[in-house]
Amino acid sequence: MQKAMLDMSSEMEFLRKTCSMLPICNLASIRFFRRMSSRQRRDVSVKSSYLIAKTPNENTIALTSKNIWGKEKLVINGSYDAYPWISSRESYMLDADEDEYGGVIIRPECLPQTADAFATILQSSLFHWKLQGKKGVWLRLPLDQAEFVPVAVKEGFKYHHAEQTYLMLTYWIPEGPCMLPANASHQVGVGGFVLNHRNEVLVVQEKHHYSFEDVWKLPTGFILENEEIFNGAVREVKEETGIDTEFLEVIAFRHVHHVAFEKSDLFFICMLKPLSTQIVVDELEIQAAKWMPLAEFVRQPCIQEDNMFKKIIDICIARLGKCYCGLTAHQVISKFDSRSSTLYYNVVEPEDYSCQVS
Repeated sequence: MQKAMLDMSSEMEFLRKTCSMLPICNLASIRFFRRMSSRQRRDVSVKSSYLIAKTPNENTIALTSKNIWGKEKLVINGSYDAYPWISSRESYMLDADEDEYGGVIIRPECLPQTADAFATILQSSLFHWKLQGKKGVWLRLPLDQAEFVPVAVKEGFKYHHAEQTYLMLTYWIPEGPCMLPANASHQVGVGGFVLNHRNEVLVVQEKHHYSFEDVWKLPTGFILENEEIFNGAVREVKEETGIDTEFLEVIAFRHVHHVAFEKSDLFFICMLKPLSTQIVVDELEIQAAKWMPLAEFVRQPCIQEDNMFKKIIDICIARLGKCYCGLTAHQVISKFDSRSSTLYYNVVEPEDYSCQVS
């Protein structure tokens, strides 16, 4: 009983503060009916999404929705006893879905139309989520509602990540360190080692990478969103050189930190089998491309003087000599999430112990 009375007092206090900031439309005054009996306060939960005004008839109230969503919703006139308002906090809270970690995800399609309305209803929502013991709050704001960003930041939201069409912000309710997962920390790149039957490796010279000027290197690029590593390697080689290939193995990968935008970087070296020979250069990114004798490629100073590049090529040559086995791609389904994944691992069967590439 004591907790119920405290919740009602808190709610009435929030309503008083909220209504004092709102414009009054066609209403002379707002009264909070402070003379309500204890029983009435228990039975009636005043919704902060409504303005309550005394009408000329002392026994009648006017209940009209705030213009919180940009349009009038409802006007009801009647006797006080005829409207036993059931407590419904959803009417003045942001529409949100609960996540599996005790937090909420605000529905962007249900956001109000103006920044002022958003500020009011955001404060109300945070107030009640705190009372409910919620943890993290996820707020996704589309580009056309960018004016909501300073409102959310003022309430304590932090930037999480941004994409071309939206900005994601988060709010951590409990005291102590935030336990929400951080933004994606890595970018993923691939390089294709393509060797033809004449022992020539497919190489390119990049047009806009001045540190690699006059250097012949492997075709490389970044993995696209929702793209498999093996598909990305094949695509990059095709885009830069016009050569069709088949993915064979991941030979090795490099992990480095504080690269672009202070993100970490994973770079996968993939061995590919050529399916065509005619080179067609991507003139937007590539200065030149050609088939280069492997021995000549290895003798380049940029290879011999760089420990990492030299080790990569040594591994590729070891693979060609059947002294090393890479990782092949296998599709597996886990009962944990019932989703198909690509697992890269080495399979050495008794009859395939030499790791010979077919």
